[in-house]
Amino acid sequence: MALGQNTKLYETPNHPFQGERIAEEAGLVGRYGLKNKEELWRSQSELRDYRREARSLLGQTQGDEEAAVEEAGEFLQSLQRKGILGGEDALDDVLSLDITDVLERRLQTVVYRKGLASTPKQARQFIGHGHVTVDGQRVTTPSYTVLVEQEDSIDFDETSPLGDDLHPARAEDQE
Repeated sequence: MALGQNTKLYETPNHPFQGERIAEEAGLVGRYGLKNKEELWRSQSELRDYRREARSLLGQTQGDEEAAVEEAGEFLQSLQRKGILGGEDALDDVLSLDITDVLERRLQTVVYRKGLASTPKQARQFIGHGHVTVDGQRVTTPSYTVLVEQEDSIDFDETSPLGDDLHPARAEDQE
């Protein structure tokens, strides 16, 4: 990578000291167990890229109809595989997506929602320590985007002590 290239994968807010935005971000960071606001900003940038692509494809449909429809179909299929869009959603629906639609597809959130962890923070810890597998492969990145077909294959690693239902960290789930 050449010197001077922008290596940041996110954009920071234009106005850093807005109380309402800061409070909203703090709420999302807490609710989804994010490490810091940088993770939130990465997700916001990802959402921004989806919207940008959708606007571009909507603009192309005015020109070469066939190529634009095929490209739009591929884009929509990728978002549907990721679970960000539903099966019947159209290109216009991408523009109305919310940041929570992206955050809900993170491995950390999916592990918490499946009940493998009691809190989003605990889910993050389990993932970081290598206790969670996706399709039988150990994944240690909490921000990993879970595809719809992978959701059912998320479980504890068979060599992990957390695989035992009687493990103390899992005792809270056994009610």
